[in-house]
Amino acid sequence: MAWRMPITGSIGVQPWWRRWPHRARAAWRSSLQFRTVAITLALSTLAILVIGLSIILSVASNLFQSRLDLALDASNRATLSAQNLLDSSNASDRAAVQALFASAVDRVTATSARSEVALFRVPDQSPSQVAPTDRRSRVLDGVISPELRQSVQENPGGQYWQSVSLGNDAGGTDPGVVVASDITVPAAGRYELYIGFNFADAQATLAFMQLIGGIGAALLVLLLGAIIFLVVRWVIDPIRGAAVTSRRIAAGDLSVRMPEKGDDELATLARSFNAMAESLQARIRELAELSRMQQRFVSDVSHELRTPLTTMRLAGDVLFNRREEFPDTTQRTVELLHGQTERFEMLLGDLLEISRYDARSVRLETEPTNLVTLAGDAIESMHALATEHGSQLQLVAPGGHLDVEVDPRRIRRIVQNLIGNAIEHGEGRPIVVAIDSNEEAVALSVRDEGIGMAEEDAGRVFDRFWRADPSRSRTIGGTGLGLAISLEDAVAHGGTIDVWSRPGSGSVFRLTLPRRAGLVEVASPLPLGPDDDGRPVRLPKEDA
Repeated sequence: MAWRMPITGSIGVQPWWRRWPHRARAAWRSSLQFRTVAITLALSTLAILVIGLSIILSVASNLFQSRLDLALDASNRATLSAQNLLDSSNASDRAAVQALFASAVDRVTATSARSEVALFRVPDQSPSQVAPTDRRSRVLDGVISPELRQSVQENPGGQYWQSVSLGNDAGGTDPGVVVASDITVPAAGRYELYIGFNFADAQATLAFMQLIGGIGAALLVLLLGAIIFLVVRWVIDPIRGAAVTSRRIAAGDLSVRMPEKGDDELATLARSFNAMAESLQARIRELAELSRMQQRFVSDVSHELRTPLTTMRLAGDVLFNRREEFPDTTQRTVELLHGQTERFEMLLGDLLEISRYDARSVRLETEPTNLVTLAGDAIESMHALATEHGSQLQLVAPGGHLDVEVDPRRIRRIVQNLIGNAIEHGEGRPIVVAIDSNEEAVALSVRDEGIGMAEEDAGRVFDRFWRADPSRSRTIGGTGLGLAISLEDAVAHGGTIDVWSRPGSGSVFRLTLPRRAGLVEVASPLPLGPDDDGRPVRLPKEDA
């Protein structure tokens, strides 16, 4: 025997970092408050970043320039002090020149307050036995560029500088500059003088300012976000309230109103909205009252007309049964009176039925019904009328033999109305009544090959007392309410009636009834017309 192990754990649950983009997109589409806060916060953050970067760059530039000016001034003072010391000496032997050179280096170090000092004898000078050897610096070795040395060598008395990275005791590097000039040593010639100035303290100051600026910018963004959220919420809440109120009004709660506070624009919006709601409520009440009066009038008139109509019908039947005793003219008059009395009685019945639907007082008396049998009975009852108009009725039922819970009287009335409409407009051509079913629905269609209708006329075919061709008289005594009542009967069952028609190609009316209550979309088992794409039929709700 095959069996399966139970599967435990969460399957198909995505981690939060995959779900939040979808939630963010959903919030962006559905929340005006979220979009406003997000856009405002993004623009504010961008502005803060631009301003902050501008300030940081400006401070860094000014700080570097001030430190560079101090370095150039210190280098210039150290060079002048050392040169004055050298110029005041008349040393000529090697020992004296060496001592004088060492004193000049000490003077440079003391005056510039820097220990990173290097001196190199300018090349291409006459050899000298007393010239001191070059003085190198561990920090400056490898950072003095050939271009800087060439500038010093070619321009006596000039001062030059170069940005470099100076090594520190921790094994790393610090930003700094090397200031270059030259001095002249007695009996030895010109020497290139390089002094290194470390800007580590300036870099630390700038880093501290950047840290404080970053923390301040982050706090400012958070503060702006909170302020924007509160302000937007204060503005959005009345709009959200208006949306909720409008939805409740649309749902039928006409007594709901927006709160009115203050005299600002939002209060004006609330007052205007409430005034509109009150006006709408008054108008709806007026229209509802007019509708009730109209329904009551139609119902009362129909009931009141039944008594005189019954009397007229009895008197007319007596005359109609004895019409053979009258002259030809009187006989024809009696026949016309009998026919119009019958039509008048049908019209009163249809008006009463319409008034019941308008008053929502219709109750279905359902029972298991076979639509094929019901349609066959309807065709049999209308066989004489079809023969009179030269039309042949044909029943095609490949499916649909299963019973369905419907009100047989109302479904029979639908079928008779559809067949009668096909006979009247079928131009004496064959009429096909088809029935089929599937798991979701049962469908019945009536097709004729008559004059057909334009698309805009087909959209109004269920309107009360409407005719596609007003000049065309009714040939079978209809009241003009048959198709309207048929649609109401179909909707009462949770179904619908679809129409396909083309001028010169005839018409197809298709009744679709769901097998179970509550189905919103069902696929009709019957095609509607030659261009039917088989899309599901959307059925109205049960309370429609």
